[in-house]
Amino acid sequence: MDTTVVTTVAERVRAQLPAALDQLRGYLTIPAISCQPANHADVRRLAEKIRDDLTALGMARARVLDVTVEGDVAMPAVAAEWMGAGPGKPTVLIYGHLDLQPVGEPEWATSPHEMVQKGDRVYARGVSDDMGGWLSHLAAMKAWFDVTGSLPCNVRLLIEGEEEIGSPYLERFIDAYPDAFEADVMVLTDCENPAVDVPGLTVSLRGLLEVELTCDALQADVHSGIWGGMAPDPTLAIFQLVNRLIDGDGRMKVARVPVDEARKQAGRLVPLGPDTVREGAHLLDDVSPLPERDRSAAEWVWWQPAVTVLATSIPPVEKKKNAIRRRCSATLSVRLAPGQTGDEMLAALRETLLVDPPQGVRVTLEAKPGWGQSWLYTPQGPAFEAADRAYERAWGRKLVQIGIGGTIPFVAMFGRRFGDLPLILNGVLDPLSTAHGPNESLHLGVFEKMLVTNVWLYAELADAVKAK
Repeated sequence: MDTTVVTTVAERVRAQLPAALDQLRGYLTIPAISCQPANHADVRRLAEKIRDDLTALGMARARVLDVTVEGDVAMPAVAAEWMGAGPGKPTVLIYGHLDLQPVGEPEWATSPHEMVQKGDRVYARGVSDDMGGWLSHLAAMKAWFDVTGSLPCNVRLLIEGEEEIGSPYLERFIDAYPDAFEADVMVLTDCENPAVDVPGLTVSLRGLLEVELTCDALQADVHSGIWGGMAPDPTLAIFQLVNRLIDGDGRMKVARVPVDEARKQAGRLVPLGPDTVREGAHLLDDVSPLPERDRSAAEWVWWQPAVTVLATSIPPVEKKKNAIRRRCSATLSVRLAPGQTGDEMLAALRETLLVDPPQGVRVTLEAKPGWGQSWLYTPQGPAFEAADRAYERAWGRKLVQIGIGGTIPFVAMFGRRFGDLPLILNGVLDPLSTAHGPNESLHLGVFEKMLVTNVWLYAELADAVKAK
C-alpha cells in the first residue's frame, strides 16, 4: 500500500472529526436502552437509522437482522458489507453494539441523551460504550471513500442491539446469518485503553458467577430482647461468612490464581496509579484506593477474582423491628480470574462457606443461571503486527496488552466460535470514561486517534493478512 495515499486519507479523516462528532451526537439522542421494554422501539429505530446511513455511506446489503426464539423476538442487529477489494484481499469484520445502559442515576450533570462537550471530553450515555467505538470505523471508511473511492480491504459490519443485556441471542444471529460473520480477521470495538495516551489491546476478561448465600436458623422471627444472646442470628452469620471470603484489605482471598512474570511486569507498566483509581472510581476525597501490596493495581482488577455483595434480604430502615430474623440471604457477584471456570470457583466457595457454620445456622449456597465465561487470549501473527504498526502511526506507540476486569459475554462466545481467527479487541474507552455509570464520556483525543488508527489498520491488514 502506498503510504502517501494512506497519509492523505488520514489527513482527510482528521478534517472530518467535527462531522463524525455530529453523526455521533445524532445517534445518541435515541435512547436505545435494551433492558427496558419501554425503549425497545428506540433500539429498532436506531438500528434502522444506522442501516440507512450505511447505505448512504456506500456499504452494500445494509439491513436490519432479526431472529425469533420460542416466540421471543431478539433486539435487532445491523449488518452491512463492502467487498469491493476483491477475493485477493482479506475481509475484516467490525463488531460493535448500538444498545445502551439505562440512565437512572441522579448524578448526571447533563442530559444523558444529549452530547455535551466539556474541555477535552464529550458526555452522553453510550458515547464511549459503544457508539464511539464502531462509529470511528464509519468515519475512517468515509475518508477512504472520499479520497480513493474504495477501501484497501473488504469490510463487514455487525452492530448488535442487545450487548448490554448479555448478548443472549447473538449466537442465534451467527447461526441464522453466517454470511454476515464471514471474515479473515475480526475487530471487536467494545474495549478500553489504559490511558488516553496509551493504546490497549484487550487479551483477557474476568468471568462472572452469581450466587445466593442463605442462612436459616429459626421457624419465625423472635423478639431480640427476649432471645438475643441465646438464639443464633442468621443476619450476623451472613456477615461472618462473607468475611471468610476477604482479606484485611477487603479483597477476595479465595481462589486467587498465579500470574506469570511477563503479565506481572506488564501490569506494573500500566498507568493505573492512585490518582487514576481515585478519579475513575469516584472515591470520596478522604477515601483511599485499596493498597497494592505485592501486586500491581492492574493485576488486582484484571487478573485476580473479586467479590461484591449485590443485595441482601436485610430489611431497609423503614421496615426495621426489634427481632432476630428467621433467615437472611445475600446475593454475591464473583468475578472469575481469566482462565478460571465457574465450576472451579463454585467448588472453592462451597469449601469455604459450607463448613463449620457460624452460630450453628443452616447454610446453603445456590449458583444463579447465566454465568459469564472468563477469557484469556494469546495474540500472535501478522494481524497483530499490522495492528501494532497502525497504532504506532496514530498514537506514536504500539499496543499495550491489557485485561478488563468486567465480563463481556460476546467475547468468550466469539473466542469459541471464531477462535481460529485473529481477534483484535480495541475501543475508545479509557479509565475515566465511566461506562455504565453517570456522566459517561469520550476523550476527544482518543476518538481522533482511533479515527486515524482505523485508516491505517485497513491498509496494514490488507497487506498482512491472507484471504481465505
